[in-house]
Amino acid sequence: MSYAPTRARGAGSYATIGLETAVNGASPEKLITLLFEGARSAIRKAEQCLAKGDIPGRGQAISKAIDIVGNGLRASLNLEAGGEVAQNLAQLYEYIERCLLLANLHADVAKLAEAERLLADLGGAWNEMAQSRQASATAPTP
Repeated sequence: MSYAPTRARGAGSYATIGLETAVNGASPEKLITLLFEGARSAIRKAEQCLAKGDIPGRGQAISKAIDIVGNGLRASLNLEAGGEVAQNLAQLYEYIERCLLLANLHADVAKLAEAERLLADLGGAWNEMAQSRQASATAPTP
């Protein structure tokens, strides 16, 4: 009997529980932040797999990132209420998905880096906006 696989499963279980706890108690702003973090994490995993020549791992990681961008970030947009900003974000998310598809198709580390950079920029802007909204909501009124 090996201790390592059991330990790895245990650590994975704790990570899953931690993520579920974060998601269950998260505000909508925090959920979007988690989506950005998850997509970027999947891209970093794909980069590692690409460097190791792990083609199946790369494909799984890129598929996860595409799923998060398309079915998480892009799907969360309200195109009617969001107007031009939401439309522009939808187009940018589609572009990021194309970068990821091309990165997988051509084993292109530059396309992975471009997708990660765009998500980092958008995620940073989102975090600033969410923090600003939170600070405004908790500020004492005169």
